[in-house]
Amino acid sequence: MENRIGLISIVVEAPRQTAEAVNELLSAYGDIIIGRMGLPYRKRGIHLISVMVDGTNDAIGALTGKLGHLPGVSVKSVLTSKSYQEEDT
Repeated sequence: MENRIGLISIVVEAPRQTAEAVNELLSAYGDIIIGRMGLPYRKRGIHLISVMVDGTNDAIGALTGKLGHLPGVSVKSVLTSKSYQEEDT
């Protein structure tokens, strides 16, 4: 199966209500996550999260779709135009 590398940007506008659900989803898709950086923007009362991923279009789409359905969560993703073969390890 072919993988794509990309970045998912997440804005959490209601961190108290949805932070746990966001973290559960990210943990569930941990196998495609390369790295993650999250910052609270206290002045505006939101959290900003960047997640670097390496996975199939289906897996990345499933993660972003589930995140986007959470209340108070906005998601955008950008993926490489080139796909990569999954290496057996």
